[in-house]
Amino acid sequence: MLSRMQLFSTKLLNKAPVRHLSVTNAAVKSDTSSKSQEVFDREAKYGAHNYHPLPVALCKGKGVYVWDVEGKQYYDFLSAYSAVNQGHCHPAILKTLREQSEVLTLTSRAFYSSALGEYEEYITKMFGYDKVLPMNTGVEACETAVKLARKWAYSVKGVKENKAKVIFADGNFWGRTLAAISSSTDPTSYGGFGPFMPGFEIIPYNDINALEAKLVSDKNIAAFMCEPIQGEAGVVVPDPGYLTKVRELCDKHNVLWIADEVQTGLGRTGRMLAVDHENARPDIVTLGKALSGGVYPVSAVLADDEVMLSIKPGEHGSTYGGNPLAVKVAMTALDVLINDKLIENADKMGKLLRQELNKLPKEVVKVVRGKGLLNAIVINDKYDAWELCLRFRDNGLLAKPTHGDKIRFAPPLVITEEQTLDCTRIIAKTIEQL
Repeated sequence: MLSRMQLFSTKLLNKAPVRHLSVTNAAVKSDTSSKSQEVFDREAKYGAHNYHPLPVALCKGKGVYVWDVEGKQYYDFLSAYSAVNQGHCHPAILKTLREQSEVLTLTSRAFYSSALGEYEEYITKMFGYDKVLPMNTGVEACETAVKLARKWAYSVKGVKENKAKVIFADGNFWGRTLAAISSSTDPTSYGGFGPFMPGFEIIPYNDINALEAKLVSDKNIAAFMCEPIQGEAGVVVPDPGYLTKVRELCDKHNVLWIADEVQTGLGRTGRMLAVDHENARPDIVTLGKALSGGVYPVSAVLADDEVMLSIKPGEHGSTYGGNPLAVKVAMTALDVLINDKLIENADKMGKLLRQELNKLPKEVVKVVRGKGLLNAIVINDKYDAWELCLRFRDNGLLAKPTHGDKIRFAPPLVITEEQTLDCTRIIAKTIEQL
């Protein structure tokens, strides 16, 4: 078991150089217009340099497509990290956004809202949990889950005050707050931001023996939190049965299982939740991103009464969490997933996409992996994934590398068979050009 400082000292020394936001003409296609360059330069001058975007300046989106400031159309193969599962600017979601924005947007939780209870009943019945705690962003939902687990450990399990521990998997990613980076094994996330949150420990992902050994050895563990499929790590899919065994072990040792479904949930993997592939039910589920269809920050934490009622009035909250605009949008976003049959489409198009990706030359693409429309390719070391994404852009498809040699392919769930095949032709053509 590695401590936080051991992880820091061993991994920070090996971290890859970070690309900076500033974009020069040399980094952009030679015929990029001054219009795009103005966008790049303005962000570089006035914005914090905490992102390194692919050099394309977008100004419009619809369905699976986005357009840049020159009017060029692209396939969006990132979907804002799965926030626009329903496609860009879905008309039903925008209609709800407009209508509710003219009635009531924010009350805070100091007062009751006619919309909140409606949403709470809707989402808890949909996912089969007693209660929901509404928040705004994915990282807020995950921090809320950790707080819930700790409070449950003290009030229900009987762990002594300030002794509760939460276990995380190596390669996890759930945001960049201080709590989130305290569980990270990526030096780019945590390097230079210590000291770190106590009570967090890390075990290997997809290693059921490591989890069992940890649960046997320590009675102070409140929860194990993991992504059913690791997204930021490069779409790492665990072995079949892993999630079922996680459920069994957590039951056996009276430990809560927190499933971080912020990116994997809401139809992305061809099921409403990724845990549904194994019919495994977590104690706590966190949702975000596509919970609003990409038009507004909305997140949620789902749990049963034994866990959720551990937190009492005044112990946790958010001014914007559960606001009328957010909850109305969220209900429509969930309706769209069901009514437009996007979950079934994700399953079908994902199989087609992986079938075509597996035809790519193995000397370039070493591995293809994923479920539904959450997929990734792993590039041979002699090729540069960033440069390959620039070529994808030039050919009309936008994707982004992660962790050096991996490229995620995650289009909106509204993509059709014809569009999927067109995208695979673009990918194949681009790789042939290498």
